[in-house]
Amino acid sequence: MDMKTKKDLAVDFINTIRTMEPTALNALIVKEAGEELAQFFLNYSANLISKDPARVLENTSSLMLMGYLIRTYEEKNTQARQGTFQSYAFA
Repeated sequence: MDMKTKKDLAVDFINTIRTMEPTALNALIVKEAGEELAQFFLNYSANLISKDPARVLENTSSLMLMGYLIRTYEEKNTQARQGTFQSYAFA
């Protein structure tokens, strides 16, 4: 079985969204993140970039990593809640 690394998966995802039509990408963002979270990141990014425009590349990298960390945090919390509910259901 060919297991992809986290970097491989990230590259695959970036290549996929890079080729998406803007309307399809927007629909994906709204579906997966919701408009409120999308607006939060837009505002956060604008604020971050306006504070230090010379560090746009570093800030972009930081924002991408923040998105990744938020996602892993969500997954861990979802798994923890599901584990709690499952053990409660069998108690």
